[in-house]
Amino acid sequence: MHKIACRPLCSLLLGCGLQLADAATPVGAPFPKVRPEQAFADLKVYGADSLPWRVPQEDWAGARQRATEPSWQKWVRDQRASVDDWMSRRQDRPEWVAGWWHDFVSPKDGSFLVWTPEVPGEETLASRSDPKVRLTPKLLAAWVFGFRSRHVEKMVEAAHLFRLTGEPKYGEWAASQLDFYATNYLKWPIQTSKVKARLMHQSLDDATLTVRLVTAARLLEPMVTPARKQLWLVQLLRREAALLEETFQSVHNIACWHRAAAGMVALYGQDEALWQQAVKGPYGLRRQIADGVTSDYFWFEQSLGYNSFVVAALTPFFKYAAQAGRTAELRVEIATVENLMLAPLSIRFPNGQLPNPADVSGGPGHAPNLSSLAGFSQLYPTPAGLAEAARQKSWTTLLDPPRAPAVVPPLPPVTSHHLESTRSVLLRRGPWQVYLHYGQVHPSHAQAEALNFELCHGDTDLSHDPGTVGYGSPLHRGYYTTGLSHNVPLIDGLGQEAWQPGECLVFDPAAGRVAARQSNYRKDASVTRELRLDEARLVDVVKVQMATNSAPRKLGLVLHVQGKVTVPPGLLPEAQFATGRPVGFSYWKDPRSATFRDRAVFEVLCGKQWFRVTFQVTGPFRLTHASAPDSPPRRRDAFYLETTGREALFTTTVEPLNRR
Repeated sequence: MHKIACRPLCSLLLGCGLQLADAATPVGAPFPKVRPEQAFADLKVYGADSLPWRVPQEDWAGARQRATEPSWQKWVRDQRASVDDWMSRRQDRPEWVAGWWHDFVSPKDGSFLVWTPEVPGEETLASRSDPKVRLTPKLLAAWVFGFRSRHVEKMVEAAHLFRLTGEPKYGEWAASQLDFYATNYLKWPIQTSKVKARLMHQSLDDATLTVRLVTAARLLEPMVTPARKQLWLVQLLRREAALLEETFQSVHNIACWHRAAAGMVALYGQDEALWQQAVKGPYGLRRQIADGVTSDYFWFEQSLGYNSFVVAALTPFFKYAAQAGRTAELRVEIATVENLMLAPLSIRFPNGQLPNPADVSGGPGHAPNLSSLAGFSQLYPTPAGLAEAARQKSWTTLLDPPRAPAVVPPLPPVTSHHLESTRSVLLRRGPWQVYLHYGQVHPSHAQAEALNFELCHGDTDLSHDPGTVGYGSPLHRGYYTTGLSHNVPLIDGLGQEAWQPGECLVFDPAAGRVAARQSNYRKDASVTRELRLDEARLVDVVKVQMATNSAPRKLGLVLHVQGKVTVPPGLLPEAQFATGRPVGFSYWKDPRSATFRDRAVFEVLCGKQWFRVTFQVTGPFRLTHASAPDSPPRRRDAFYLETTGREALFTTTVEPLNRR
């Protein structure tokens, strides 16, 4: 058994809240990272230089030869057809002001609408749950985001086709669109509701668009006159870089996109001052990676989606820098970001599903994500990524064919470990695996989920974190970021009041035991959770303790299950279940409740396996079963237990049954 002392975090306790727009710098020393090039070594491919990353190649002569081969001919034809259609039918407009993609959601359940390139009319929008969605100005603006993003991506594809085929029409069309954005740039208003942006609604989207614009401009170099290049640099790219430098002077996932975009503009324009600012400035990429990547190689904002998001932000910049011969200044950063890509593999569940802390949308991810590993393999070769890339047709694999390994070795097994700098624990014993998220490093993207756990038994998903929905949906703040959406204790229906690092009290993998505490869970309330695993069962013990001078409170516990509960006849419909409780309770459907004393037992079918769930609370307690939102449009079964007092001890036991 090990007593765990957490890293001093008193300097982090500066505020509270959930998602912040432009203030996400973790306070204090950077997370130490020892020899990042050697971390996850069994997942990497090392070159003759003993480095786990490589300089990407652009072999245009070889690509032209490969494009004539039967295996590539259809793909090239499809690229031509897609770009030809877009060039002939689509055009961006100066009067279109882009909105926020997170607003492109169903008013019914927060799921994203289906985007099509046709300019929407009154009843042309739909989601998986809404066949007809009324068009509003906000939805139209969000649609413009989708159009402009795709339009610039088509510019990159057209530039590739120009370099491959030599046909002027592709190069001239892509160049004319760069002319369009350069000459109309100042006509778009600066939008400030999501931090300063001009081409898009938020600065993040301006940055991602700038990365593509630079890529298109770089590919067009052979046909571009010095005067035209200056037009793009002066009236578009440098203006964008300057605008991006005005905001996110902090450590944040979005700041990585800002600095990477500015760094790419610096490389394209051979602007050394801008390069120094983007890489070595107070919040340049060096600072982003030192302070933003934890010692466990997870992004400090904790959502695993931001691991891959930051890798996606920095990979185009690193590739461009490698081709420009600037990697000597970035060796530690490039190696660290590769580990950011690989770290989630170390906490995957047996069915490949990943834990889902913080507020990423779209439900839990999976590992290995072969698509991502393949997409990053030109810079970061891994056996699985190279093998997958070799099966793909893309501009990357046409220009720089991957060398697939003869054999892809199996992934290393997942083992119990304490991710101390990431405030979480992975515990594995026998058929059980549990992920406990006991605290946060910073408020940015935090949810009220301290002490939440996710659980599987073998390949069976028993309980997971759904994450959230599009940020523009009322369900984001009203439900998914709240305690009710997680397996956590509630006080008067509310979960964690403010982000807190928490502390791990016990981590004993040999005994299958972990315990953690949140001393300031809510005002005058502390909570301790202990999880114990053995071959036969999981035991979860939660203690809620109010201050001695506080009034009795409604103390509760939530448990979600990814299966169907057999509801006994004693639970009766409760029409007023949400009355007098926080708004999130109104999203639960078909609540059925009963009062129990000391103990309540249920059977649950998850996948093909039956489980017995036993709740124990001393004395009388109220238990409600209902249908709760999962990642939309899915739903899942949920329990809510509630008692009244200054102290409560909730003990939950989950064990598999032999029932068939």
